[in-house]
Amino acid sequence: MPAEQAPRREVVTGDRKAVRRPAGRRTQLEIHEQTPLGAAYVRSLMRSQLRTGLAALAVLALPVVTLPLFLGALRSPATTWAVLGFACYPVLVALAWAYVRRAERNERDFARLVRGAEHPPEPVRPAAVPPPRTGEGPRPAPADDTDRGGAA
Repeated sequence: MPAEQAPRREVVTGDRKAVRRPAGRRTQLEIHEQTPLGAAYVRSLMRSQLRTGLAALAVLALPVVTLPLFLGALRSPATTWAVLGFACYPVLVALAWAYVRRAERNERDFARLVRGAEHPPEPVRPAAVPPPRTGEGPRPAPADDTDRGGAA
């Protein structure tokens, strides 16, 4: 046996890179295990949903409070019934639509945060335009209708 062997060296083709786990996996784990950080994430979602609900309630309260004053000023039972029967519903539908859109946006933002996509991916750069080939002359201009020599 040889007296002493030199340690084997492995061939390395590049620098070592640290393996990164996706950020979203850790966040999901924090929420699932109900750690203080996970509870903070859930509280932030609940606060944003509460703000959305209170804003919708405030927007709804304004017409509800002023409606009796408006109906008292009309002094016409037919107009009062028309306002109560037809004019209120489009306002309520629009308010409900806006509330649902905002609540869904809050949930999408929270899901994006949990998945770890709080930073959108960098945009893909367009491919560079190749330089013109050498040896080619300028391209001829397209023929005009007036150059044909015929009657126009």
